[in-house]
Amino acid sequence: MSQLRTLIGDIIFEHNTRYSRLFDILLLIVILMSVLLVMLESVDSVRFAYGNTLRTLEWVFTFIFTIEYLIRIWVSYNRPKYIRSFFGIVDLLAILPSYLSLFFVGFQYGIVIRSLRLLRVFRILKLVQFVDGASVLGRAVIASRARITVFVFTVLTIVTILGSIMFLVEGPENGFDNIPESIYWAIVTITTVGYGDIAPSTPLGEFLAAMVMILGYGLIAVPTGIVSVEISRADASDASVNVKGGQKKEEERRCENCMRPGHDDDAVFCKYCAHHIDTGHHIDHQH
Repeated sequence: MSQLRTLIGDIIFEHNTRYSRLFDILLLIVILMSVLLVMLESVDSVRFAYGNTLRTLEWVFTFIFTIEYLIRIWVSYNRPKYIRSFFGIVDLLAILPSYLSLFFVGFQYGIVIRSLRLLRVFRILKLVQFVDGASVLGRAVIASRARITVFVFTVLTIVTILGSIMFLVEGPENGFDNIPESIYWAIVTITTVGYGDIAPSTPLGEFLAAMVMILGYGLIAVPTGIVSVEISRADASDASVNVKGGQKKEEERRCENCMRPGHDDDAVFCKYCAHHIDTGHHIDHQH
């Protein structure tokens, strides 16, 4: 039984063997098919014609994911850690909507949360460069939060003033019934969305609308420039660290659990999350 548990654990949690990769690919296909079924069921014509078939297949997929979740718990060396981990919670949420739909109508559409399980593709296909890109973008947004906050409050002040002016210029007879609706018009205009449900009719109102549209194009460039500068700084900082470390970032040892690099060559556990680091041999089935 111990050998069987180890064998199944290697197939489920490792990504370097033929059978483990086959299992991961099949799992991704099943997840995609399950999410597609939920989307089809939301279409009235499809649901009326094939509703019973879709529901049957939906429960088949739920049964498969339930068995898989229980097996993951069984083969995990540290079961509480897996259950509380990000992927453990996602695996649980992937099956809960189906069971809750027995008591609450409409809960079955929550099955689309299974698409979160597709995040495993980053680990399965070793697409760590995308994780690096997301990390750089995240640091850039956090570093820009003060300036972006000031920018957002400035835009809110501008649309409030513009909406109030348009209410005075156009008035209810032209669709600007009150200041909140006028502010709504200013927001959709300054963001260049322009739904067209409210439009100025007077020459002065049209002139102001043209100014708001031009201002909108200028405002779009402001947050883009702020984040771009921080991304450049983050890239320069990473390059500086890599040069000082005497090695390229891609060559750094990386934790498979939290994807953070910078571990020593002889490190066995991650210094950030304490997860076992892949050394090319057996991997600890904690996650």
